Amino acid sequence: MHVSARADYALRALLAIADTGGGELVKAATLAEVQQIPLSVLHGILLDLRRADLLVSHRGTEGGYSLSRPADQITVGDVLRAVGGTLTTVRGLPAGSAGYQGVATGLRDVWLAVHGAVEQVVDRITLADLLTPEHRPADPAHW
Repeated sequence: MHVSARADYALRALLAIADTGGGELVKAATLAEVQQIPLSVLHGILLDLRRADLLVSHRGTEGGYSLSRPADQITVGDVLRAVGGTLTTVRGLPAGSAGYQGVATGLRDVWLAVHGAVEQVVDRITLADLLTPEHRPADPAHW
Protein backbone atom coordinates (compact mmCIF):
# COMPACT_ATOMS: atom_id res chain seq x y z
CA MET A 1 0.00 0.00 0.00
CA HIS A 2 1.19 3.49 -0.85
CA VAL A 3 -0.38 6.51 0.87
CA SER A 4 -0.20 9.39 -1.56
CA ALA A 5 -0.07 13.05 -0.60
CA ARG A 6 -3.55 13.33 -2.12
CA ALA A 7 -4.91 10.63 0.23
CA ASP A 8 -3.20 12.24 3.22
CA TYR A 9 -4.61 15.65 2.28
CA ALA A 10 -8.11 14.20 1.85
CA LEU A 11 -8.08 12.61 5.28
CA ARG A 12 -6.73 15.75 6.91
CA ALA A 13 -9.40 17.88 5.22
CA LEU A 14 -12.23 15.58 6.27
CA LEU A 15 -10.92 15.38 9.83
CA ALA A 16 -10.82 19.17 10.00
CA ILE A 17 -14.42 19.34 8.76
CA ALA A 18 -15.53 16.57 11.12
CA ASP A 19 -13.86 18.32 14.04
CA THR A 20 -16.36 21.18 13.74
CA GLY A 21 -19.04 18.83 15.01
CA GLY A 22 -20.98 18.90 11.77
CA GLY A 23 -22.81 22.15 12.36
CA GLU A 24 -20.28 24.55 10.87
CA LEU A 25 -19.52 24.93 7.19
CA VAL A 26 -15.82 24.99 6.36
CA LYS A 27 -14.45 26.93 3.41
CA ALA A 28 -11.82 25.40 1.13
CA ALA A 29 -9.46 28.33 1.72
CA THR A 30 -9.67 27.79 5.49
CA LEU A 31 -8.96 24.08 5.10
CA ALA A 32 -6.00 24.81 2.84
CA GLU A 33 -4.52 27.29 5.27
CA VAL A 34 -5.08 25.33 8.48
CA GLN A 35 -3.98 21.98 7.05
CA GLN A 36 -1.23 23.47 4.84
CA ILE A 37 -2.63 21.95 1.66
CA PRO A 38 -2.16 23.73 -1.67
CA LEU A 39 -5.56 25.23 -2.49
CA SER A 40 -5.41 24.20 -6.15
CA VAL A 41 -4.83 20.58 -5.12
CA LEU A 42 -7.47 20.74 -2.41
CA HIS A 43 -10.19 21.84 -4.85
CA GLY A 44 -9.72 18.63 -6.86
CA ILE A 45 -9.72 16.51 -3.71
CA LEU A 46 -12.91 18.14 -2.43
CA LEU A 47 -14.55 17.46 -5.78
CA ASP A 48 -13.60 13.77 -5.56
CA LEU A 49 -14.91 13.59 -1.99
CA ARG A 50 -18.16 15.23 -3.06
CA ARG A 51 -18.56 12.80 -5.97
CA ALA A 52 -17.99 9.90 -3.56
CA ASP A 53 -20.81 11.28 -1.38
CA LEU A 54 -18.53 11.98 1.56
CA LEU A 55 -18.96 15.76 1.43
CA VAL A 56 -21.72 18.19 0.69
CA SER A 57 -20.89 21.59 -0.75
CA HIS A 58 -22.95 24.65 0.06
CA ARG A 59 -22.77 27.60 -2.32
CA GLY A 60 -22.77 31.28 -1.57
CA THR A 61 -20.76 33.72 0.51
CA GLU A 62 -21.63 31.81 3.67
CA GLY A 63 -21.08 28.47 1.94
CA GLY A 64 -18.49 25.81 2.46
CA TYR A 65 -18.26 22.08 3.00
CA SER A 66 -19.81 19.69 5.49
CA LEU A 67 -19.77 15.92 5.87
CA SER A 68 -22.54 14.09 4.05
CA ARG A 69 -23.01 11.74 7.01
CA PRO A 70 -21.77 11.51 10.60
CA ALA A 71 -18.03 11.06 11.18
CA ASP A 72 -18.61 7.64 12.74
CA GLN A 73 -20.03 6.47 9.40
CA ILE A 74 -17.06 7.50 7.23
CA THR A 75 -14.07 5.18 7.26
CA VAL A 76 -10.49 5.79 6.28
CA GLY A 77 -11.09 3.21 3.54
CA ASP A 78 -13.98 5.25 2.13
CA VAL A 79 -11.70 8.26 1.83
CA LEU A 80 -8.76 6.36 0.35
CA ARG A 81 -10.98 4.80 -2.31
CA ALA A 82 -12.59 8.15 -3.13
CA VAL A 83 -9.28 9.82 -3.98
CA GLY A 84 -7.13 6.91 -5.07
CA GLY A 85 -9.31 4.09 -6.32
CA THR A 86 -8.06 0.75 -5.10
CA LEU A 87 -6.29 0.39 -1.75
CA THR A 88 -3.34 -1.68 -2.90
CA THR A 89 -1.62 -1.86 -6.23
CA VAL A 90 1.02 -4.00 -7.87
CA ARG A 91 2.89 -2.22 -10.64
CA GLY A 92 0.14 0.41 -10.73
CA LEU A 93 -2.73 -2.07 -11.10
CA PRO A 94 -5.17 -3.41 -8.49
CA ALA A 95 -3.67 -6.31 -6.53
CA GLY A 96 -6.35 -8.68 -7.82
CA SER A 97 -5.31 -8.17 -11.42
CA ALA A 98 -1.71 -9.26 -10.84
CA GLY A 99 -0.94 -12.42 -12.77
CA TYR A 100 2.13 -14.61 -12.61
CA GLN A 101 3.44 -17.81 -14.13
CA GLY A 102 5.82 -20.47 -13.00
CA VAL A 103 7.68 -20.04 -9.70
CA ALA A 104 6.09 -16.62 -9.09
CA THR A 105 2.47 -17.89 -9.20
CA GLY A 106 2.11 -17.63 -5.41
CA LEU A 107 2.83 -13.89 -5.41
CA ARG A 108 -0.74 -13.06 -6.40
CA ASP A 109 -1.95 -14.73 -3.20
CA VAL A 110 0.49 -12.64 -1.16
CA TRP A 111 -0.73 -9.40 -2.74
CA LEU A 112 -4.36 -10.39 -2.17
CA ALA A 113 -3.60 -11.16 1.48
CA VAL A 114 -1.91 -7.78 1.86
CA HIS A 115 -4.94 -6.12 0.27
CA GLY A 116 -7.27 -7.96 2.66
CA ALA A 117 -5.21 -6.95 5.69
CA VAL A 118 -5.19 -3.31 4.62
CA GLU A 119 -8.97 -3.42 4.07
CA GLN A 120 -9.51 -4.85 7.55
CA VAL A 121 -7.72 -1.89 9.10
CA VAL A 122 -8.90 1.04 6.97
CA ASP A 123 -12.52 -0.14 6.76
CA ARG A 124 -12.74 -0.39 10.54
CA ILE A 125 -11.33 3.03 11.49
CA THR A 126 -13.71 5.97 11.21
CA LEU A 127 -13.11 9.70 11.26
CA ALA A 128 -14.74 9.75 14.69
CA ASP A 129 -12.22 7.18 15.95
CA LEU A 130 -9.37 9.41 14.81
CA LEU A 131 -10.90 12.46 16.50
CA THR A 132 -11.44 10.67 19.81
CA PRO A 133 -8.15 9.86 21.58
CA GLU A 134 -9.77 7.31 23.90
CA HIS A 135 -10.83 5.25 20.85
CA ARG A 136 -7.25 4.92 19.63
CA PRO A 137 -5.21 1.95 20.88
CA ALA A 138 -2.01 2.63 22.80
CA ASP A 139 -0.20 0.55 20.21
CA PRO A 140 -1.21 1.51 16.65
CA ALA A 141 -0.48 -2.05 15.52
CA HIS A 142 -3.72 -3.04 17.32
CA TRP A 143 -6.17 -1.06 15.23
